[in-house]
Amino acid sequence: PETSNRQPTPAHPNRYTSVFNTVHLFLPNPVMLKRLFYNLTHWEKWPFKLIYFPLTFVWTWYMIRSRSFWFFSSSNPTITFGGFEGEGKKEMYDQLPVHTYPKTIYIQPGTTFDETLKTVLESGFTYPFVVKPDHGMMGLLFRIIEREDQFRTYHVVCPVSYIVQEFCDYPVELSIFYYRFPKHESGTVSGFIMKEYLQVKGDGKSTLKTLIINNPKSNGRMEEMESRHGSNFDLVLKKGEPYLLSYAGNHNRGAKFINLHKEIDHKLVQFCDRLSNETNKFYYGRFDVKCRSIEALKEGKDFIILEFNGAGAEPNHIYDCGMTLFQAYGELLKHWKILFRISQYNNQHGYRYWPTWKGWNYLREAKRQMRLLKQKDLELGSL
Repeated sequence: PETSNRQPTPAHPNRYTSVFNTVHLFLPNPVMLKRLFYNLTHWEKWPFKLIYFPLTFVWTWYMIRSRSFWFFSSSNPTITFGGFEGEGKKEMYDQLPVHTYPKTIYIQPGTTFDETLKTVLESGFTYPFVVKPDHGMMGLLFRIIEREDQFRTYHVVCPVSYIVQEFCDYPVELSIFYYRFPKHESGTVSGFIMKEYLQVKGDGKSTLKTLIINNPKSNGRMEEMESRHGSNFDLVLKKGEPYLLSYAGNHNRGAKFINLHKEIDHKLVQFCDRLSNETNKFYYGRFDVKCRSIEALKEGKDFIILEFNGAGAEPNHIYDCGMTLFQAYGELLKHWKILFRISQYNNQHGYRYWPTWKGWNYLREAKRQMRLLKQKDLELGSL
């Protein structure tokens, strides 16, 4: 029989396998599904603007009642913009007794590193110490410096004035939300939480990268995690071994909050009253404190005030404490009403609301600086 030169036709792939492979390309992997489910069922993970959007009409109502966009600007008269955004740490520290905050010096941009290092050493600082922008927020460019080469890198990268601060190794970090009406000598502690820094714990077999991906607090921050810890991604931690991912005690940096509302008592209120009455101008905001113990803090012993956040401070006891979104809204609205009343009183007694254009220009510059700090924070990485 005549032979053919034609090549045998290759077998067609199974059409069901082909369809499955095509569909599989569009399906999220299990890790992504897990992250999506977690984010949808935990409102604390929602974008800031989405959480606050339903309440904007209330904020607008306070603007209308006060006839000012910046009705909050008179809440804390001795802090720029009432402490809503962009205020400096120096102006806050200058109003506190020296023994209540860490030893601090201020470094201006343009200073050479040799001059800066000399100033730091002559001021009595030893490693480790803390550095962070004077006008900063969200833990951006906060670092613990342990060696001279780290300090040199930070000085080169940091684009703004920053502070060098004594490292405080007290084991407990707390936030106390406090307000006081100007005509009263005593105020109210409305929130009290303890912070746990973002961390993962080893299981003896998973790499650090896997642990970070599987942690709902860190898996949405992979760009930051890679910048800071990418060199250790292949590290396998022993079972139960902790690995600290961030030293910043901010919710938006992954810290966990533990509600201590049952610890609020007369002693804690008195502690805050003393701070508020030191200048008679701290009326509304949140004290971030490190201390040896809660009991010592209430006695006014073995504590350090890290900073005071004014009108822009969230009552952060709404996070991680089992509140529903509507319960959290109730807390926010209660605090906004208090903020309005304090500001209104101060405005009527000589501390006027900021003019419209002054507030716009200030806020625009503060936003521009925050974008710059975010960019430089990623650039700096883990040092």
